[in-house]
Amino acid sequence: MKEMLLIHASGGPVRFPEIRRSVYTKDFSCGFYCTTNKNQAERWARRNETPTLNYYSYTENPKLKILKFDEITEEWLDFIAKCRNGEIHDYDIVEGPMADDKIWLSVSDFLDGLISREAF
Repeated sequence: MKEMLLIHASGGPVRFPEIRRSVYTKDFSCGFYCTTNKNQAERWARRNETPTLNYYSYTENPKLKILKFDEITEEWLDFIAKCRNGEIHDYDIVEGPMADDKIWLSVSDFLDGLISREAF
């Protein structure tokens, strides 16, 4: 089984990861967001008063329901749109690109009907 190091950016130590629902909808809905990219985690952590990187070892588990996006596709766009509109999915893990500031503007325009799927 494949093992990987995951990093969670926060404002302090997180010993026991948990999923918290919030009023803000996120790219992949509710969840405990992690990355394997340390630079990305450092950028996320700087949003907090006390930037903290939390490290976790994850061993692949074939019993989990996983959705993976290797790149930004129409399927990815549809999934992000549903999640950002508050829909909840039943995946244990969703892996893939996040809508950074530049991409998010296009996703937002698509959700608002300002640009077509083709334009996106």
